[in-house]
Amino acid sequence: MNDALRSWAVPKKPPEAVGVRRLAVEVEDHPMEYAFFEGEIPEGEYGAGLVTLWDRGTYDAETVTENKIVFTIQGERLKGNYCLLRTRFGGAAKNWLFFKMKS
Repeated sequence: MNDALRSWAVPKKPPEAVGVRRLAVEVEDHPMEYAFFEGEIPEGEYGAGLVTLWDRGTYDAETVTENKIVFTIQGERLKGNYCLLRTRFGGAAKNWLFFKMKS
């Protein structure tokens, strides 16, 4: 979005079925050149640890507001209509609910 990779950390794997809801914690946007990075980020640097690509594909955004993003994913693993909904759970604006919508 807007020439950056909007990013969320999903502590459990992303939802693959309707009815499964996951916490998604918004993190800083990443430059586009990070889109295909896999490897080790050294200890002491931001995001330290092993980085792997969990899925590859494209998306089409349908609704983008400050508190809600509705999009269609055409990935190798994730396919369908999804929503990210800001929850402010625990008083944190960075907490979102991530779920698959009925088609």
